[in-house]
Amino acid sequence: MTKIEILGTGCAKCKRLFANAEEAVKNLNITAEVIKVEDLDAIVEAGVMLTPALFINGELRAEGRVPCVEEIMTMLKE
Repeated sequence: MTKIEILGTGCAKCKRLFANAEEAVKNLNITAEVIKVEDLDAIVEAGVMLTPALFINGELRAEGRVPCVEEIMTMLKE
């Protein structure tokens, strides 16, 4: 199963990225776990300097920006 993590403090951009990730999963009709990580220590531990950040299966795919639904869908297909 695919694991998608959204790292951020809960700002508007973080919420939009979470919604985009959920929409991408829905559009692709795949099984994925979409998780919000708002703990500052966990974010720092992951090496994230700019939020929001998108991790797919433990790999950093976007940092400091909000990829659109289509871009996330492309990432999930790779």
